[in-house]
Amino acid sequence: MKRKINVKNTEIVLFQKNKADYISLTDIARYKDSERSDYIVQNWMRNYETVEFLGLWERINNKNFNSIEFDGFKNKAGSNSFSLTPKRWTKSTNAIGIISKSGRYGGTYAHKDIAFEFASWISAEFKLYLIKEFQRLKEEENERKSLGWDLRRNLAKINYKIHTDAIKENLIPSKISKNQKNMIYANEADVLNVALFGTTAKDWRAKNPGKDGNIRDYSLVEQLVCLSNLESMNALFIKQGIAQKQRLQVLNEIAIDQMKTLLGRGNENIKKLK
Repeated sequence: MKRKINVKNTEIVLFQKNKADYISLTDIARYKDSERSDYIVQNWMRNYETVEFLGLWERINNKNFNSIEFDGFKNKAGSNSFSLTPKRWTKSTNAIGIISKSGRYGGTYAHKDIAFEFASWISAEFKLYLIKEFQRLKEEENERKSLGWDLRRNLAKINYKIHTDAIKENLIPSKISKNQKNMIYANEADVLNVALFGTTAKDWRAKNPGKDGNIRDYSLVEQLVCLSNLESMNALFIKQGIAQKQRLQVLNEIAIDQMKTLLGRGNENIKKLK
């Protein structure tokens, strides 16, 4: 996903790769000279300090970094005959910190750590403004994600009390232990999990040992909307005395039908929650 920030009247494009932020070095270079941006990037890369910094960054972050090729560049860096382009650097060393892209937003991009270093070489003042705008963008994105997540999670919680009250009133016998009650609640929650996700909470955790939370924390907006609907329907079915096996089959059919609708084109109301 492409994003843009404006730094001292210079538009700078950013994108994410593997959850890491990459910033356009080409756009940063335009602040210094709009007609020679590629030359400015290459001029920066031929410096000994730059090559040393790039190599250190790759060694820390890239297990496939070609240190032998890097040593060759490092030994030649800074000499009058030495030149280095972004494409040559990435191809020779398997570097991941710098990326060359073509197309509408083409140019040279670098991981934010490297981009800030380049901006410092361009202008200390520009670097400070770049960091400030980048931080502002990240804060806005985090606020949107937080708000969106609250909306999505609340969709699943809207009917939670209705669902648990129906279980309490119709399925939980009197005078049983707290643990026994919790087992019944968990069992009914898994009716919804199997109907919508095709798996129980226990099985999901077994298949995803490295993930925190539960299956619902990794759900799509559409799934959480559907889950909210299923909770209401299951509560009604429980009050009607329908057996769990029958409820599971009906809820699964409803989930399939609703997900087809929710994932279909033109559902603008769902898109607003993302």
